[in-house]
Amino acid sequence: MAKISGRRPGRAAARLAAAAITAALVVTGASAASASAAEVGDAPMFGLYGLDGSGNAYTYVPQGDGAISPRTPFETGMTNLAFVGLVDNDADNLADGRWQLGTSGNIWYYEGNSPAVKVGYGWDTYNTVVSVGQFGGAEGGDLLARDKKGDLYLYLGYGDGKVTKRLKVGYGWDTYSAIAGNGDLNGDGKNDVVARDKSGVLWLYKGTGDQKAPYAKRTKIGSGWNQYNALFAAGDLTMDGRTDLVARNSKGELYLYEGTGDAAAPFKPKAILGTSGWNTYRLFF
Repeated sequence: MAKISGRRPGRAAARLAAAAITAALVVTGASAASASAAEVGDAPMFGLYGLDGSGNAYTYVPQGDGAISPRTPFETGMTNLAFVGLVDNDADNLADGRWQLGTSGNIWYYEGNSPAVKVGYGWDTYNTVVSVGQFGGAEGGDLLARDKKGDLYLYLGYGDGKVTKRLKVGYGWDTYSAIAGNGDLNGDGKNDVVARDKSGVLWLYKGTGDQKAPYAKRTKIGSGWNQYNALFAAGDLTMDGRTDLVARNSKGELYLYEGTGDAAAPFKPKAILGTSGWNTYRLFF
């Protein structure tokens, strides 16, 4: 997984250039230690990745206007995976590596052309894992995991793909059929998560930056979200510095919910990203 450097918001063109460069480097696996060609904003700028049932992954580059590019091959042989998550470990909003959780329960970290590093085992106890970015207050990206009982755990990242022992941060989360998050949704500089309950109501959990209590009391932000069979926070797809949400329905249509930075109404009305065929992907990352 390659990356480029940069911190503060720039023009949309600069952000688009950064996204294109990042995507190209990610595909080739080249090092990007010196590729500081453009500045980035305050939301993860990862692009959109889909993994199909044959283990083939593809990437889509944001175009800066809410659209995405045609797909580009990213990786093959990604089989028997329960979760894939990109991570930004140095808070520059660009991906440094990715976690891959196998169905056997082992979790690995991949960075550039370096050999994969095993960072955990026994993770098959979880039915949901989310790469939530800097959720516990430190600079390294963190992982949030829900077990089959509905208990929620936070793993703090060291910044090199390895994580701490788990911290229990919630219970009763089995009421949710989807959890997503990787970025700030309410404009306070702290990463948040959203969760959809089994009746289709969408809830916002504002991040606190405190590892002992990483989110505030939930607030209702929408209903009718059971129309979707996948929800995913892909970072900033519109190049405006705000985190967006992606949703797929049973027809294979893909929709973008553009972030607003307003906690009371964190997403604009949905906009079509793709009209068909998106059911070919079993995982997004």
